[in-house]
Amino acid sequence: MPTDKDIKKDFKAKASKNPEQYYATSVLKEEGFHRGKCGKCGTFYWTVNAGQKVCGDPSCSGGFRFIGNTPATKKLDYIEVWKEFSRLFKKWGYTPIKRYPVVARWREDTDFVQASIYDFQPYVVSGEVDPPANPLVVPQTCLRFNDIDNIGITGAHYSCFVMIGQHAFMPPDKWDQAKYFRDIHNWLKEGLGLKNEEITFHEDAWAGGGNFGPCMEYFSRGLELGNQVYMMYEVTPSGSKELKLKVLDMGMGHERNAWFSQGMSTSYETTFPSVMKHLYKTTGFRANPELMQKFLPYASYLNIDEVEDIDKAWKDVAKKVGVPVAELREYIMPSAALYSIAEHSRALLVALSDGALPSNVGGGYNLRVLYRRAVSLIDKYNWNIDLKELSSIHAEYLKPLFPELLENLEQVHTILDVEAQKYAATKEKTKQVVAQIAKQDVNERKLLELYDSQGITPELVREEAEKLGKRIEVPENFYAKVAELHEKQEQEHATGKKEKLELEGLPETKALYFSDYKKVEFTAKVVKVLDAKVLLDQTYFYPTSGGQLHDTGEINGEKVIDVFKQGSHVVHVMADKPGFKAGDTVHGKIDWERRKQLSQHHTATHIMTYAARTVLGKHANQASAKKTMEKGQLDVTHYASITEQQLKEMEKVANEVARKKVPISLSFMPRNEAEQEFSMGIYQGGVVPGKLIRIVNIKGYDVEACGGTHLHDTSEVGKIKVLKATKVSDGIVRVTYTAGKAAEQTQSGEKGVLEETARILGCETMQIPGRLEELFRLWKDVVKKGKKIPFKLSSTVEYKGDVLAKAAEILRTQKEHVPKTAQRFIREIKEKLKD
Repeated sequence: MPTDKDIKKDFKAKASKNPEQYYATSVLKEEGFHRGKCGKCGTFYWTVNAGQKVCGDPSCSGGFRFIGNTPATKKLDYIEVWKEFSRLFKKWGYTPIKRYPVVARWREDTDFVQASIYDFQPYVVSGEVDPPANPLVVPQTCLRFNDIDNIGITGAHYSCFVMIGQHAFMPPDKWDQAKYFRDIHNWLKEGLGLKNEEITFHEDAWAGGGNFGPCMEYFSRGLELGNQVYMMYEVTPSGSKELKLKVLDMGMGHERNAWFSQGMSTSYETTFPSVMKHLYKTTGFRANPELMQKFLPYASYLNIDEVEDIDKAWKDVAKKVGVPVAELREYIMPSAALYSIAEHSRALLVALSDGALPSNVGGGYNLRVLYRRAVSLIDKYNWNIDLKELSSIHAEYLKPLFPELLENLEQVHTILDVEAQKYAATKEKTKQVVAQIAKQDVNERKLLELYDSQGITPELVREEAEKLGKRIEVPENFYAKVAELHEKQEQEHATGKKEKLELEGLPETKALYFSDYKKVEFTAKVVKVLDAKVLLDQTYFYPTSGGQLHDTGEINGEKVIDVFKQGSHVVHVMADKPGFKAGDTVHGKIDWERRKQLSQHHTATHIMTYAARTVLGKHANQASAKKTMEKGQLDVTHYASITEQQLKEMEKVANEVARKKVPISLSFMPRNEAEQEFSMGIYQGGVVPGKLIRIVNIKGYDVEACGGTHLHDTSEVGKIKVLKATKVSDGIVRVTYTAGKAAEQTQSGEKGVLEETARILGCETMQIPGRLEELFRLWKDVVKKGKKIPFKLSSTVEYKGDVLAKAAEILRTQKEHVPKTAQRFIREIKEKLKD
């Protein structure tokens, strides 16, 4: 199969031979545009200017030429751009919708939204699900980390940006490419107030994800303002094929349009004016205005992704500006640092507000890169800048567009505080390491290894090396290289079966287990028998999936030991090859005690998710979960270890919900309706496929898309007992708990542990913590320090909290090991005293 790059190249060449078929040339001709071919790069473009010989790209047309001299007659600030855009497009028949969260919980192939079309992939684009409106426009926040090293330098690059999307999802008979193009052209004329003389359109092509089509880029005075993609074809083994649903994917840079309309020196000045004003005042720094005015038209030439020799590019730009390259860098780099700090603080605000967490794994890794790059720049220039304060200023400025950022500010500040503590600890810990490393020959590979494994920034290594009189070269695109190292992590608790059976042509199994967990007997017809594996036309047996283990039971009195799902088929695994055959009518009976316990643990998981959010904060989302007969495990996103007090509070909240007998609603809904009614928060722990999704609604507490077996109301869960919390990875904590009969057994077991410990220590159960503190002190004095003192435990202080949890904390062991650990300490003390 050809690559996307090859498909794009071939289709662009094909479209250029017949532009009338693929581009809205009728609209262009109506407006007086004619077609030309760039004398420098060969791109076909459209202009009304008779003497124009080159396309609109800055490298061909002479850089950014709108700075201080914008042709836009409508001056729009950052907030006004979306307000005006949505007003005009609403008038032209589009529905403005709210942005989606930047954390892409509805997708399993990416951590973050990187373009507005991500909101509608894969289900809307494939035609499986209706869009929230059609056509529509959206101000979508996006995160990309491939341009980190360009931020601040080029005047136009961001890790977090708003892509204004213009989208339509139409069958071929309703597809109106001329209208879509006319609408975006009218935005340039009416929204920005541009004359046709100031607009250049480029013919181009796009390919990705097995689809491709033509696209039209639009430029003015060297700046690309947007790009309208027409997704019209799909790639098949036999060649290209017209899509049943054609997709309009116009992405326009919100930041660029505000910058262009005001014609200021950089887009950072127009994107976050209040933050830049604050930074200039706080640092006392101000760039040389004359030099910046000369430099910025050529800043785009320093795009690290497009330049093969960055040092040569700096020399070329310095020559155009008319100053030595070292002097140019000395002026530009501090201003680039200030712009980067402003940009990174906004990116962190949006990501953390939407539920992401900095970490050492997955997408969170790149957020930590942003945080540490920002604080490294603050340290480098010895500036007194508070990232929390910047996030507050950003949130206040963006309130008219995204009021939720202000609402989540407390959560963002808490996470930034934790990151500051982690960074300070890392910095202190690595000072000696860096001092040793700096003495060695440090290359790019070593710098990447140090950052990736220990969080040591290249700036810190370079700083220590300079103290030793050594020079270390840090690659210009270092942070982009770091971002490439990490990809999305898989769900912790995968519960799908890898086995593949030949089931083609067999009717799908009707799944009956969604409706009533108490239904455990049924009749069905045997569809196929494959050795010990059986397919029925319908079943109440729940297959292993979604973190929940399978049912067991009997079919016609013969044991079912496993159940799994393959596509739309449910496969029952028998203990032996069954005595029945295809076509027989059989009777199924599910093990009720197992079904009940698994259902209790599954509903308890949803209640615990609510408890985690209530106690830990709104950022606490389910990363994954596991439900077995013995216990439930919930992995939640959290920036720190969960304290004993937080665990107690979570247990208290969970049991309050259980006692309230809250009804649990189970219903199938169209995916788009469920997302609009309940938000993207319905996706917890993994993506649920399909046009219809099952919504489990514990009314007023928790709503999730889930296919597991659930109780009728929360009281049926019985008691919920939280056992422990352990750190799974950076940013994910696992909470282990039991419910129903398993919780009763846990409690009974804990009672036995307490009674055994009290017997060993010779005290009442409530006195155990006091006695253990004495024991632990005695152990340290006798065994560790060698003191010869009498063995005596006499405390009668009664502990008012969770005795067993406190005992485990004192002895630094698990709850179940408390008696043995206490006994070991006593034995060691007595043996030492004998010596």
